[in-house]
Amino acid sequence: MKTKEDVLRFLKEAGTYYLATLDGTQPRVRPFGTINEFEGKLYIQTGKKKSVSLQIHKNPKIEICAFKDGVWLRVAADAVEDDRREARKSMLDAYPELRNMYDEDDGNTEVFALENATAVFSSFTAPDESLTF
Repeated sequence: MKTKEDVLRFLKEAGTYYLATLDGTQPRVRPFGTINEFEGKLYIQTGKKKSVSLQIHKNPKIEICAFKDGVWLRVAADAVEDDRREARKSMLDAYPELRNMYDEDDGNTEVFALENATAVFSSFTAPDESLTF
């Protein structure tokens, strides 16, 4: 049985995943690479100045898709902003290479907790495995 830790590991090992949002009625998909666990929740990171941030604030329902070793993972979730410095710092500590663009105190860095999430691991050779967290 898959766990939230399996989701975290899969996304980290995949390196790049694709994040889908809505821009009005138009879906938008872009590559992302940050995933972190903080206080038992999975988090993603972006900058407040980016269009993805505006889209998430208007409609927090997102979907993530990643592919690795013949398996793909889809995660549907509500992206809920966590404006605490500790949450931003945890993300940047996990991805120190981002510190040349972001800082937990820059007023631009923001992190979102994935809440009400459903993850589905799929492949052509095995039944789907689903979990919620």
